[in-house]
Amino acid sequence: MLSPKRTKFRKAFKGRIHGNAKGGTALNFGAFGLKAMEPERVTARQIEAARRAISRHIKRQGRLWIRIFPDLPVSTKPAEVRMGSGKGSPEFWVARVKPGRIMFELDGVPHDVAAGAFERAAAKLPIKVKMVVRLGEPTSQD
Repeated sequence: MLSPKRTKFRKAFKGRIHGNAKGGTALNFGAFGLKAMEPERVTARQIEAARRAISRHIKRQGRLWIRIFPDLPVSTKPAEVRMGSGKGSPEFWVARVKPGRIMFELDGVPHDVAAGAFERAAAKLPIKVKMVVRLGEPTSQD
């Protein structure tokens, strides 16, 4: 699973996810992309599950790019522990995803295969997503 090799600080504040994505909103690598429609924290496990779903559906043809990286540690305290005595230890890593962010990109596969792959990946993610197509790409309707 994805996680940073090293970080400046071991634990992070929770923070809030405000506004729309500032960058990463256009297709840069592939012909098809999966765009986030709402703000949410996406865990490294969810990213990996979506990656597996896509790569299994496209049957190792084409190329997949993951455009988000889980760089925020989320700490939790053990069950049935009393209040106080500091912050819990880091348990897993998340990526903060804003609306408009391209999360995955695909190239080298037909439109219907990419649509099926992204549909499977969307089932693994905690947010509403939308498939975007580069202008000039032939779709199944053409």
